[in-house]
Amino acid sequence: MDNLPLPAVAWPGDLLEDPAACYRAIQSRDARFDGRLFVGVTSTGIYCRPICPARTPKAANCRFFPSAAAAQENGFRPCLRCRPETAPDLASWRGTSNSVQRALALIAEGALDGDRDGPGEAGPERGPESGPESGPESGVEALAARLGLGGRQLRRLFRQHLGASPVAVAQTRRVLFAKQLIQETSLPMAEVALAAGFGSQRRFNETFRALYGRPPSALRRRALAEAPPDTAGVTLRLSYRPPYDWPAMLAFLSARAIAGVEVVADDLYRRTLAEAGAPGTVEVRHEPAPARLAVTIRHPSVRALPAVVARVRRVFDLGADIETIGDHLSRDPFLARLVAARPGLRAPGGWDGFELAVRAVLGQQVTVAAARALAGKLVALCGLPLPDGLALAGLSHAFPGPERVAAADLAALGMPQARRAALRALAEATLADPQLFRPFGDIEQAVARLRAIPGIGDWTAHYIALRALRETDAFPASDIGLLRGAAAPDGGRPSPAELVRRAEPWRPWRAYAAQHLWAADAEERRA
Repeated sequence: MDNLPLPAVAWPGDLLEDPAACYRAIQSRDARFDGRLFVGVTSTGIYCRPICPARTPKAANCRFFPSAAAAQENGFRPCLRCRPETAPDLASWRGTSNSVQRALALIAEGALDGDRDGPGEAGPERGPESGPESGPESGVEALAARLGLGGRQLRRLFRQHLGASPVAVAQTRRVLFAKQLIQETSLPMAEVALAAGFGSQRRFNETFRALYGRPPSALRRRALAEAPPDTAGVTLRLSYRPPYDWPAMLAFLSARAIAGVEVVADDLYRRTLAEAGAPGTVEVRHEPAPARLAVTIRHPSVRALPAVVARVRRVFDLGADIETIGDHLSRDPFLARLVAARPGLRAPGGWDGFELAVRAVLGQQVTVAAARALAGKLVALCGLPLPDGLALAGLSHAFPGPERVAAADLAALGMPQARRAALRALAEATLADPQLFRPFGDIEQAVARLRAIPGIGDWTAHYIALRALRETDAFPASDIGLLRGAAAPDGGRPSPAELVRRAEPWRPWRAYAAQHLWAADAEERRA
């Protein structure tokens, strides 16, 4: 069967209202539905991706879900052939709820990791470390409070958009990540359990026996089971939804690569990192045919793996449903030609909130090259040196944390006093509030919170919100590149206020509109 036209609905919650369309999608194994839709087969108790190569089940035996968590919460176990853990992670792109998107970003960073049980262990039982205030429900209440919501409202939004509770989503992420580590690495099972966040190996084993009907070791491919430990790091593959403009992403990162911290060469991105109190490195390369990135992580603690993977997804914007975003922006004729020219353009994220905020302050009123040079001076001044065993060509230091910047003599940077004061204020604010660069409230609240820091104006706050907080509606309208990119063909440049009014129909994806305007400006200046 040829690829069927996408239904006129944009999000899985609407798509599920048309089971016939869902069934046609799995009949044709249409890759455009991968990550948007999961099918549970009642005759086998298994759930699959729409592209599963197994024989298509009878329509009467199919139940459709908007997320893997919803399928597992309804008693289905993951398919071993199509591997739901490798599906594009589009769960954060339920465009009718920014609150769900922000909550998922926090869950990916470990916001509900206090609940160390896995899916399939549901029910009133709690892990031995759970006290009266530390169980899954108290974690949901705390998560909701950070988003400016009540716990009941957050649960309702998750049910509406993902078909599962926040706790079920967190648990499913944990077990699917463990499954990916089992099938893609040679890590010992004890380390897999630790990396995936299980409270004990006993829990890990029980969960996999309950979910897959076999111990986790039985799921490992023979070649990996017999392989010696990999001393070159842990390599995982992260899928995305095409199209993806990899050259544009690498060009963006290359132009801003900080000496000693980042290297872009040979179609690869490498950088240092500091996670779980220790330095490490990560390497990212593109594998376009399967539409994925291969990520190699070198770090002394496997506990750091989920956080590093979450950061890679954020920097490379792997969760974006780029076609849906492009369709929305293309309603504006001016943006339509920009989207058509660069259909796979992503909005690059920041590796770390504090690092990104420092970059933004360093970039105030100077060129990208000048900001990059200043960042290199800061790293040389107070960056964290890599141990000899981790250092790679061109990589020598991890970016300094707020405690190192606060203690450094910033006069050596040769910057104006006002910007040195802004850096120090930023470091002190981060030390006072470790959650400063996590999603908080809506975009207006996030910007207001950042602007309360001395030296952080509207442009800097929106830029931080766009790159670090991953606010899809952040829009630094006063940016000269945006104003130039939005200029009329006759050269008439809008004012910031005019651009804000013009951008109103671009919500909730003004951040992607900004990326297209920046790209248009760069191309115009190269011409």
